[in-house]
Amino acid sequence: MQTVDFNYLPLLPGETILDLGCGEGRHVISAYLEQDVTSIGVDLSLDDLRTSQERFQHFADPDNSNKRFGLSAATALQLPFADNTFDKVICSEVLEHIPDFKAALQEIERVLKPGGLFCASVPRTWPEKICWYFSEAYHKVEGGHLRIFKASKLQAQIEVLGFTMLHKHWAHALHSPFWWLKCFFWQTQESNWLIKQYHRFLVWDLMHKPLLTRTLERMLNPMMGKSVVMYFRKESSK
Repeated sequence: MQTVDFNYLPLLPGETILDLGCGEGRHVISAYLEQDVTSIGVDLSLDDLRTSQERFQHFADPDNSNKRFGLSAATALQLPFADNTFDKVICSEVLEHIPDFKAALQEIERVLKPGGLFCASVPRTWPEKICWYFSEAYHKVEGGHLRIFKASKLQAQIEVLGFTMLHKHWAHALHSPFWWLKCFFWQTQESNWLIKQYHRFLVWDLMHKPLLTRTLERMLNPMMGKSVVMYFRKESSK
């Protein structure tokens, strides 16, 4: 499930891309497939990094010397990279998990080249509030969501670091009801018939991408998209 739209984060041959909080690899692998780039994923979870590496093996192109792929275990608060290293940075569904997310944003600004592009996505305010209302455990489990962002405030917090916002959109409207169901039936979510059927539908939609559901999601995203996705350009070096 890809949240970032590379139409708004165009990758150019030879660029170096960072996926901060890459998890199991959806965007770091997608960037590698999108263009002849060096795609680097960073995460704290060794298990997620192992899964990402395993998934990457299905897409590796060892005969193409213009493509490179790498993974690193590191904290977002102290990235192991020099200033102005990356042409593009992705941080998707990560900031809500980080206690000092402002420090993470400062690290992103540090490692991104002047003129480079940054994509941040976080859960949208009102769908997230419903999840919190239905289940306290949803946001209190280890590694859970620590805050609910207001998009306009997060935008201002990023812009004050020297970024200009280029575009904003919403994503994954069909996933909002799934998470509401999971939160409402939190104690029985693993066995709940309705949740299982909805999950089967989402997997089917992801694999087949039928025109009907793709059109429906595009129509619903502005109203109930689970994520808000924002694209910025770094204007100057601090």
